[in-house]
Amino acid sequence: METPTVSDVPFVFHGEVWALILGAIALGVYAARVIQPRAVALGYPAITGRQKAFYTIAVTSMWLASDYPIHDVAENYLYFVHMFQHMLLSMIIPALFVLATPRWLLELVIPQRSRPWRALRTLSKPLWGLVIFNMLTITLHFPITVNASAESGPLHFGLHLMVFAAGLLMWMPVIGPISEWQIHPLGKCLYLFGMSIIPTIPSGFLVFAEGVVYEHYSSSPLRLYGLTAITDQTAAGLVMKLGGGFFLWTVIIVIFARWVTSEAASDAAARKERRASAERALTYAQVAEEFSKSPAPTE
Repeated sequence: METPTVSDVPFVFHGEVWALILGAIALGVYAARVIQPRAVALGYPAITGRQKAFYTIAVTSMWLASDYPIHDVAENYLYFVHMFQHMLLSMIIPALFVLATPRWLLELVIPQRSRPWRALRTLSKPLWGLVIFNMLTITLHFPITVNASAESGPLHFGLHLMVFAAGLLMWMPVIGPISEWQIHPLGKCLYLFGMSIIPTIPSGFLVFAEGVVYEHYSSSPLRLYGLTAITDQTAAGLVMKLGGGFFLWTVIIVIFARWVTSEAASDAAARKERRASAERALTYAQVAEEFSKSPAPTE
């Protein structure tokens, strides 16, 4: 008997996913063609090619992560695929959407000084980002939560929306469109370091568990690629720890390197300016020499 593969997973049409993706595409087109001209007329910058690229990649990634076959394999057959999907929806895709969002879009959609704006400002602070994201991450890995969400499509979809929203809030202090809300580069590194610590708890639990943690995946009708339930959950723990940790540490290194480079450039410019100022300044000896060249006044 041949080992089952992804091609053996029954096809399922996910209408809610297509509605979400088509809505995201419509929102992007509306923002570019309707809202952008008004924003530019008010003095805001136009959407950059970089932001358009981030948005396209974000929407495409969300579609691939949420539709057949990844969604179906993650929900019913392999938990490590579920962890990969979770990493995309909670960390990588929200970061792409945040990078793609122009400042004017946020300010025009949510009026400043309004209650939603104040709520967004509060929830975008580092402490709230740490608490919300990590508490949700831990809660989603309780066996009762995993088994219940795997048995209920609407619950699974709702939890994914929550994870995605928490991911958006998580990135606001780091790469958010409101620059005043971002924290110091060194603070960003420490913040993301904190984000990388909490997931080690459920990941370690999965890697070192002696028995099956999630009953739903142990009773899967297909053992894709011949993976046992224990091997699958061990791989899930490794994906959570190594995959998520590698991504966060890559971002930390990039932020730290840019900060150090910027500080070095600022110091070099300051030293250059000090040298130029010193060269322009006259010393006592230079002043005395100039006076000696001038004839003494006659009576």
